[in-house]
Amino acid sequence: MSLDAYHHIAEKPATGQPLVFTFHGTGGDENQFTGLIRQILPEAGLVSPRGNISEHGANRFFRRKAEGVYDMDDLAAQTIRMTDFIAAHKAANPDAPVYALGYSNGANILASVLFKAPELFDRVVLMHPLIPWQPEENPGLAGVKILITAGRNDPICPLPETETLSSWLSAQGAKLEVNLHDGGHEVRQQEIDATAAFLRE
Repeated sequence: MSLDAYHHIAEKPATGQPLVFTFHGTGGDENQFTGLIRQILPEAGLVSPRGNISEHGANRFFRRKAEGVYDMDDLAAQTIRMTDFIAAHKAANPDAPVYALGYSNGANILASVLFKAPELFDRVVLMHPLIPWQPEENPGLAGVKILITAGRNDPICPLPETETLSSWLSAQGAKLEVNLHDGGHEVRQQEIDATAAFLRE
């Protein structure tokens, strides 16, 4: 396990506060959601990695062959790398609950880690995820609290894909909440409000 597998921001939580991981979207960086988390949970710890893959200069967490077509071999390798990174920071903060939030590409790498190692997390927010593959069944997801937010008219993460993922997570026994708005791939205020309520619950 490596605490420094990614360029990242790391801040320790106050006593009794959670450790929150954030994962940016394509072209974002480690600062994309830090301000939001500090507003929602000002005493929480924070770990925010920058994607280590460059797509024409845009930061990502794994390679893709086209829009919505993932390099599955690279995704598998990057999932192992990220799982080890998260586990290392969790081990370094053994008394803190672990929350995580990812948007778009960040939601996809977070989901991939969640599918493999659900025991790492207490709460997970997936904003506009796109999972164009069938995950393996995982009873370890039972009881994990998950919020999915998405746009009903998202051209990048179509609603049927969101519904398929939601149904699959529910079938695994996850404690799932879904918040949909009428827009596209943008993050809207109702998502932020739902995320704040979910993380403060």
